[in-house]
Amino acid sequence: MKVAFYSPMPPAKSGIADYSATLVDSLRPLVDLQVIESDQTAPAADIALYQLGNNPYHGPAYQAAMRQPGVLVLHEANLHHLIADLTIKQGDWDAYVKAVGDNEGPAALDYAVRFVRTVQRGPQYELPLLRTALQNARGVIVHSDAVGKVVRDQGYTGPMKKILHGAWVLEADRMAMRVRLGLNENTPLIGIFGFLKPYKRIAQALAAFKRLIAVAPEARLILVGEAHPEFPVGKMIQQLGLGAHAQHIDFAPLDEFNAYLAACDIVLNLRYPTVGETSGTLLRALGLGKAVVVSNVGAFAEYPDEIVLKAPVDSSEEEHLYGYLNLLVSRPEVCRSLGARAKAWVDKECNWQKVGEQYRDFLEEVLHPKAAPQIVEPPQEEAPLQAQEIEPGYVTSWAPDADAKSYVETHLTRLEHTLSITPPGTAADSILEMGAYLQITPALKTRLGYGEVRGCYYGTAGHTDKRSVTSEAGEVFECEVDLFDAERDPFPYPDNRFSTVICCELIEHLPTDPMHMMLEVNRIVRPGGYFVVTTPNIVSLRAISGILQGFHPQFFSSYIRPRNGTVDARHAREY
Repeated sequence: MKVAFYSPMPPAKSGIADYSATLVDSLRPLVDLQVIESDQTAPAADIALYQLGNNPYHGPAYQAAMRQPGVLVLHEANLHHLIADLTIKQGDWDAYVKAVGDNEGPAALDYAVRFVRTVQRGPQYELPLLRTALQNARGVIVHSDAVGKVVRDQGYTGPMKKILHGAWVLEADRMAMRVRLGLNENTPLIGIFGFLKPYKRIAQALAAFKRLIAVAPEARLILVGEAHPEFPVGKMIQQLGLGAHAQHIDFAPLDEFNAYLAACDIVLNLRYPTVGETSGTLLRALGLGKAVVVSNVGAFAEYPDEIVLKAPVDSSEEEHLYGYLNLLVSRPEVCRSLGARAKAWVDKECNWQKVGEQYRDFLEEVLHPKAAPQIVEPPQEEAPLQAQEIEPGYVTSWAPDADAKSYVETHLTRLEHTLSITPPGTAADSILEMGAYLQITPALKTRLGYGEVRGCYYGTAGHTDKRSVTSEAGEVFECEVDLFDAERDPFPYPDNRFSTVICCELIEHLPTDPMHMMLEVNRIVRPGGYFVVTTPNIVSLRAISGILQGFHPQFFSSYIRPRNGTVDARHAREY
């Protein structure tokens, strides 16, 4: 397979250039690879692969992709800055306006014409401007589910594959750069790396670090990378009184960059807002076994909790950053353990050989798609069993006395609804009613059609009551009711015993362990069977009344009053 590989390459000041250089080394043994840094067309290639990022270095790859469809590798879910560079910065405002309209629709086009084209307002950088590129793509590779979701939300329905960003698992001399920085091996060193833009949460990180040195004055901070012209990092360090503890180091070549990373104990890799970008610096830090703190957003939130600490980007962000830094500095063993887990994870999941093989396999799939599976019509299922209609008065006709009949009439709507949602059975099916009072139990056999109806109730395990009830019409129903504690005792039935189990107005009375009952029901219901549960809801009138009066909704959950000298079981919980 001949692959035309479009990407910026070193020495371009782009993390994706470094990524591509390593990926090329992994792909060369697997495919016939031609690396192209311009926008030239590669007619001899079987397929083109375009590494796309949101900066000017990717202009040639983007322009080639628009002429020659291929597989796009989206390192983030936004190409706005790239397209703005190819249009506005070249003086071609009309091309920018057209790109906005083609990608984002009439409302965005109107904004661009009225305000951006007339230089009254800046471009809307939240516009991803992805749709045109996706419409021309034969396939898409992403590094995260966050970017994959945006791709699908943009309407792309073609082949897509998530391939984790490769990680550099390096063995580096921790002390070499520390000697140059004048630090000993025990000095806690924190690092922030890359282009130092405000969205790297620099201000929040510096504020947290200032709090840290009040309790750990030996701690040091380095910021390695170009400073944004509108974000004076050096001035911020001086204004916060951190000059003796923090220093800004400008852009560093890759070897020095890695050396600075190796010297650190802790790395802050924070981003917000984010457009789903994956950080190559983060992967280098994890591969070096560093303890890393990330922002709990976008692609960064997808990393396992066991290998990174995640800081929210809300009002508690500074507090979290300070807490994490204090923990990692004061307990070096926690810091080392976190870094070791990170290194082991990326070595297994993000090694470059695995990444290269996944690229090759996906490119083969795009070139040679598998035949669509034949659609086989499912066999016609038998018509579902229909329950016999329950005529008015049938349920109340089984009440044995006046008190029982009064109760049934009060709760008739609920009882009839329970019967309506219980699946009907056949003569070969069995059903268990938990907490059986024999109010609807006869109808399970006579109207729902079950061949065997059994009941159970709270009592001494091992005992079984034989119950019999006669309807007003003289019809006799007999049932065995097994006694046991549904929260503690093993149910006295073998596995897969029942087609259906119903549990009506019972679960709210279980104060100790409702899950014991759930597990036992799961055991005794056959595969494909049913478990029907009904319970009073927390939105009951009594609960709402309690809330409106300032009480917890369960404050009155023991709302049973004695009746005929007995007290019914209280409601232990609401669902």
